[in-house]
Amino acid sequence: MIKTIIILLAVSLVAVLIYAATKPDTFRVQRSISVKAAPEMIFPLINDLHIMQTWSAWEKVDPGMMRVYSGAAGGPGAMYEWEGNKEIGRGRMEIIESTPSRITIKMDFIKPFAARNTLEFTLQADGGSTRVTQAIFGPSPYISKLMGLVCSMDKMIGGKFEESLAALKAIAEKV
Repeated sequence: MIKTIIILLAVSLVAVLIYAATKPDTFRVQRSISVKAAPEMIFPLINDLHIMQTWSAWEKVDPGMMRVYSGAAGGPGAMYEWEGNKEIGRGRMEIIESTPSRITIKMDFIKPFAARNTLEFTLQADGGSTRVTQAIFGPSPYISKLMGLVCSMDKMIGGKFEESLAALKAIAEKV
């Protein structure tokens, strides 16, 4: 009886490990919001990392985190490093592309897990409003695939994106 249980557990474990290996090699999480403002009013709120941190939901997770800004004041070369509690960890972001319709940011996470991803904002005029989309994407190594079986990356990050975009909207629509 015990031998049968052990065999069933082993087979189940192997099945879970194989199933995780079949998951996609990349991930993408994105959210969008309509903002009643022109793209040129929203762009500076994203293109300057100092301002971005005023509406980013991640800043609320650990208001006492250490922050260091370097490089350009805004646009390509602008850099922001952080180190915070165990939820925020440690990392660095750098704007690598900046046009009136797209801002691309290289994100290097150092703690709690090392990862390199891309954060992207797109601004698309839509009548008297702008469709702002925030997305993060990158490789999904095996450990991420395995963790994804018990916790959803979309649910973990998506809610913070929604909160951030709502705060960005509130600021942009006041101007």
